[in-house]
Amino acid sequence: MSIRLLKRINVFKDLGTDTTTAIRIFLTQAVANNGFPFEIKRNIAEYYPYAAMTEEEILTKLEKSRKHGEEGKFREVDAAISDMRSRYGL
Repeated sequence: MSIRLLKRINVFKDLGTDTTTAIRIFLTQAVANNGFPFEIKRNIAEYYPYAAMTEEEILTKLEKSRKHGEEGKFREVDAAISDMRSRYGL
């Protein structure tokens, strides 16, 4: 048995139940809520890498971008927009 699975089972034991009962509770609540009984979110940092950055970090990245532009290291706008649309579902 994997360590991850054992940790999950221990969580249920710590809550005074077993895995089968925990699954039954989840399914009962899913029916009662007509969907997941909790909010599901994406890890925003994975899809929006600047969300967790400080203002100083953003300004540092902007300065680096300006320097790259001055050195001729840049991408065409259409390529950058296409990349952003595919990465972030825009």
